[in-house]
Amino acid sequence: MQNNEFEQRRRTVAGALPERKLDALLVSLSPNLRYLSGFTGSNGALLVLPDDAILFTDPRYQIQASLESSCRVRISKGPLLLDVAAALKRLRVKRIGYEPARMTCDFYESLKGRLPLKASLESVNGWIEELRMVKSSEELARIGRSVQTNSRAFEQTVSRVKHGMREQDLAAELEYRMRRAGAEKPSFETIVAAGERSALPHAQPGSARLEQGLVVVDMGAFQDGYASDMTRMLHIGVPAAKTKRMYRAVLEAQLAAIDAVRAGVRTTAVDSAAREVLKGYGLDRAFTHSTGHGLGLEIHEPPRLGRKDKLRLKAGMAVTIEPGVYIEGYGGIRIEDTVVVTERGCEILTPTSKELRVV
Repeated sequence: MQNNEFEQRRRTVAGALPERKLDALLVSLSPNLRYLSGFTGSNGALLVLPDDAILFTDPRYQIQASLESSCRVRISKGPLLLDVAAALKRLRVKRIGYEPARMTCDFYESLKGRLPLKASLESVNGWIEELRMVKSSEELARIGRSVQTNSRAFEQTVSRVKHGMREQDLAAELEYRMRRAGAEKPSFETIVAAGERSALPHAQPGSARLEQGLVVVDMGAFQDGYASDMTRMLHIGVPAAKTKRMYRAVLEAQLAAIDAVRAGVRTTAVDSAAREVLKGYGLDRAFTHSTGHGLGLEIHEPPRLGRKDKLRLKAGMAVTIEPGVYIEGYGGIRIEDTVVVTERGCEILTPTSKELRVV
C-alpha cells in the first residue's frame, strides 16, 4: 500500500479535528495505528495534529518505522508514554482525543497525570473504526488475496481428511497449508468440531476423532495484514435425512442473506432475511448468533449484521455472511462467505463450493 494512501487518511482525520473540538488525536491500538501510518510493529503510538503526525516507537523498530511510514518518527529510549506526554506539553496541545476502548487504564491514568493543568483527554470512540469500514481498492485486493489463500489451503487439506483423524490434527494441517500458500498466520484460532461438538459455534479443536457425523471447519488467514473468514461443512459417512434438511435450510438462509446485501440496506435486514428462511424450517431458535460481521485489519470489526444492528451498508464494505443452526446432542451447521458490498448487491469473494463434503 502506498504511503500517499496513509497520508490521505491522516489528512482526513486532521481535517476533522476542529469539528470534534480537538487539537490532536492519540492512537495507540495496532490496527488503527497501522491504518493511519502503515507501521506494523508491536509497540507504537501515533499523534495526529492539524498539520503534522508523529509516530512514537522504540529502538527495535527504528529501521522498520522509517521504511513503513512517512510520518515523523520519534524513537523512545524509555516508555513511549513519557515521550508522548513531553511532546504534548511542548506543542501546547490542550484537547487530546483518545480511544477509550483501545487504551489501557494504566496508560490513560499515567498520561493524564503528566499533562499540563489546562490540557485534557477527550474520549473519541469508534472514529477510526468508522473510517475503516469502507475499504479502498487496495484493501479489497488484499482481502481478496487472503480469501484465495484461505480457500486454497482448505482444498489442499480436504483430500487428506480421514475417518478417525483428530480435530486438532485437521486444524494444524489447515493452518500449515495456509502458511505454505502465503498467509502470515491464521486470522483466528481455526475451528474444527466433529459430531455433537459441531453444535458449539466457537469450539476449540481437541483430541476428539472425526467419526460418523458432521464436521464444522471455520478458518481464516491474515495476508498482507488483511483477514479472510470462511466456514464449510464436512460429513463423515453418509448423512442422515435430518442432516440433509438442516443443511438445506442453512444454505437457503445464507443465500437469502447474500441476496439481501446491497448499499443502502440496513444490516438488520440482512440478518432478518436469514432468520425468515430458518423460521420456515422451524430452526430459527437454533440460530444463536448474528448473521455476519465486517473484517479487514481485524477479523471482527464493524459493521455487525445482527438483529438490533441498523447501520446502512455502503459500497466497499467487506463482510461475512454466516448463518448457522446448532442442536445440542446432535450437531451444528454453519456456512460462511466473505463478500464485498456493491451499489446493486455484493461480490462473493469466497470461491469454495458450498456443497456438504462427504468423506
